[in-house]
This record gives sequence, structure tokens and C-alpha cells, in this order.
Amino acid sequence: MDKMSTDALPLAMSSPEKRETVCIFGTGDFGRSLGFKMIQCDYHVVFGSRNPQASSLLASGAEVLSYAEAARRSDIIILTIHREHYSFLTELTEVLNGKILVDVSNNLRVNEHPESNAEYLAQLMPKAHVVKAFNTISAWALQSGALDASRQVCVCGNDSKAKQRVMDVVRNLGLTPLDQGSLLAAKEIENYPLQLFPMWRMPFYLSAVLCVFLFFYCVVRDVIYPYVYEKEDNTFRLAASIPNRVFPITALTLLALVFLPGVIAAILQLYHGTKYRRFPGWLDHWMLCRKQLGLVALGFACLHVLYTLVIPIRYYGRWRSRNATITQLMTKKENPFSASSAWLSDSYLSLGILGFFLFVLLGITSLPSVSNTVTWREFRFVQSKLGFVTLILCTAHTLVYGGKRFLSPSALRWYLPSAYILALIIPCTVLAIKFILLLPCIDRTLTRIRQGWERDTAAVKPAVNGKSDI
Repeated sequence: MDKMSTDALPLAMSSPEKRETVCIFGTGDFGRSLGFKMIQCDYHVVFGSRNPQASSLLASGAEVLSYAEAARRSDIIILTIHREHYSFLTELTEVLNGKILVDVSNNLRVNEHPESNAEYLAQLMPKAHVVKAFNTISAWALQSGALDASRQVCVCGNDSKAKQRVMDVVRNLGLTPLDQGSLLAAKEIENYPLQLFPMWRMPFYLSAVLCVFLFFYCVVRDVIYPYVYEKEDNTFRLAASIPNRVFPITALTLLALVFLPGVIAAILQLYHGTKYRRFPGWLDHWMLCRKQLGLVALGFACLHVLYTLVIPIRYYGRWRSRNATITQLMTKKENPFSASSAWLSDSYLSLGILGFFLFVLLGITSLPSVSNTVTWREFRFVQSKLGFVTLILCTAHTLVYGGKRFLSPSALRWYLPSAYILALIIPCTVLAIKFILLLPCIDRTLTRIRQGWERDTAAVKPAVNGKSDI
């Protein structure tokens, strides 16, 4: 008996572990990509197809059978077909009873049907366990190796055991499953891939409104006003000069709007004396869009840098330089060197360079691939502390640009101040309020509130204690 056990031992150890079989209905791009990924992760994949002979594009190691034959090989069947083709499943009702049907389909439009595709599938196959999954990840991400946010797979279903098995498959593929609850969540999950830049809409709309307003504002001051009073044609400024004023103002304003919701939130917490009261919906959405606002602002700042670099090669700049040189030669006069003007010019350039450097640093650290490598304290230090330093430098850059002309009456045209003065309104307001919030008496109270202290609770406590003592 011992000999038999000893002889059987090498055979047991050498036998390979049985691989789990997964069935995939459909041999399109997503089905092939998912099958290839599963084979890489040591799954045995069986494809169900209406044309089992068309298997040349599939990964080696996968079998291609008819729908009925493939369904009998596995308890988990992933449907990589469109909703309009679900009708053929009714012919397989007996084979699919008790199986786990994973619906990965999406629609062409948001809320295209009254019910979600997964709920429709559950109505067709009432005795099967329908789970919604894999619809939030693309075939390209499966082929190239999913990274960062594309690793997340939303999963929902009414049967907890079936949902857990699908989530185990997701984990084995190196992805991150997110349990979204029952099948009622399928409609929201199906609408999610159809949303076009949901968190970018407010930054895009806001930046578009700012650009249009500032563009027409500069046109009135720099094109229409000189033409009305001096018959001077300055329309050439529409191509470069005016955009190079609009872009930096938009960038600075958007940067200030990144920090303004945090300041407003701090004021509300001080006013209510607690951190456990919900912010208004508009403020919540604003705070969620801060990263996108900052990246759009960085884009406008980059455009400003590029436009500034081409100033020396513009025709207008070269024409002014040549005329100034010829005028000095003819009049035999030399412009005296001004130390104060040199200080202003060099300070303006230095503040701009430092501000842009920190601006780029903020943008880089906001990328998931970078932010995942730093601790929360490091991320907060860069985004908050260095963020306000960036705002200070960029605001100072604009202030120095104005120089002595800042409050000069001659700068007014039709009672309209220079455009750069408009750029200072929101940043200076944010910095002034932030300075007030940093005062020790206010900062100490705000810190206590954010640590859980509540003003109303603290006021009631002595009375309660007094009553208990009596």
C-alpha cells in the first residue's frame, strides 16, 4: 500500500492544474481581445460563433464552436454581442438555464432604451444569472495592458455568488472590479462610457466664455477705439497680439478658480461651525473639476509662452525695431538707460518663468501615473502649498507687467481699463481671503473643525454636564 502511494505521488505532482473554462459569445474585436487576455491569464477559452469555421483571427489555444456547444463547456458565458442580436438566445434557453451571463454591451446614445441592456437580457433569460461587467474597458486597453483608471471594471448583478465569480475573473485578469450593487445600476454603468468628457465640460465652457469675452473686450480697446479716434488700422492685432493677451488672462483666471472653491468651502465651514454639513451641489461639482480647470489653465499658459517667444520675429516687432534705430540715427539721440525699467523688465520675466515652471510641476503631479507614486502629504504639499505659490508668482507677474501704467488715467479707453487689470480681480480676491484664513486665530478654529470639532456641540456640552452634576 505504501508502495502504491509512493508510485502515485510523482504522477499527482506532475499533473497540471485544471484550468477554468470561460465561454465567450462573439468573435468581434472586443471578444477576441478579451479572449486573448484570458488565455494569457491561464484560462481556457471557448468561443461561441454563428460561423465556427472563421477562427483565423483568434488567439492560439482558443476553441471555436457553435453557440450551443460552447455554452455547455462553461458556467460563465460572456456575451460580446449587441443587444439587437440577443433574440437568438431564446433558442438556447435550456442550455443557458442556471448559467452566469455576463453582459458587456453598450448603446449608441444615453438612455437609448427604457431599460438597460442587462435588464433586458435578464427578462429574456429569467432562469440565468445576469451580471453586467467589462463594458467600461476598451478592446485597446485589453490588448495594450490597462493602466490607471482604465483598470477599473464596474460590476453589478442581482445574484451575489454569480457577481463574486465574475469579480474573481476580473481580478485574475489584473483589473480592478468595482461592485456597483444590483442590476438596477446597469443603466448608469451603460451610460458612463457614452459621456463625453463629463468632468471637463465646465472647464471647457468656462474657458470658452472667458476667451470670447476677453477677445471682444480687447478688440474694442485695441482695434475699434484707435480706428474711431485716430483712423488707425490695427486689425493685424487680431492674429497674435490680442490672443497673446487673452490666453494669459484666461490662464491666470482659471488658476485662481482652482483655489477659489477651497476658500469658499473654508468660509462655509467656519460659518456653520462644522465639517459635517454638505456643501451646495454647485460647489461640490466645482471642487471635483479643479484638476481639469488647472490642466486647461496650463494649456492656455503654454499658448502664452509660445506666442511670447515669436514676438521678436513678428513683422510688427521688426518694423518697430528698425524704425526706432533709424530715428535715433537721424536725430543723433540715444535713449538713456533706465535702471528702474530694467528692474521691472527682469522682474517681470523672472516671475513669469518661475510661475510657469511651478505651473508645469502642478500639471505633472496631477497625472495619475505620477500622483500614484507620491504620498498623500507630498501630493497635498505640491497641489496646495506650491499651488498658492504659483498663483502668487503669476499674479505678481501680471502686476509687474502693468508697472507704472497700472492706475494711469491715460490707459483708460472709453472708461475701460487695460485687460490685464481684469485678470487681477479674481486672483487678488482669492489671495486676500486666503491670507485672512491663515491668520492664527482663524486658522486654529478651521483646523479644529476639520479635525471633527463642532461649535454647536461644544456650546451644549457644559450645560449637559452642569445638569448631570445637579
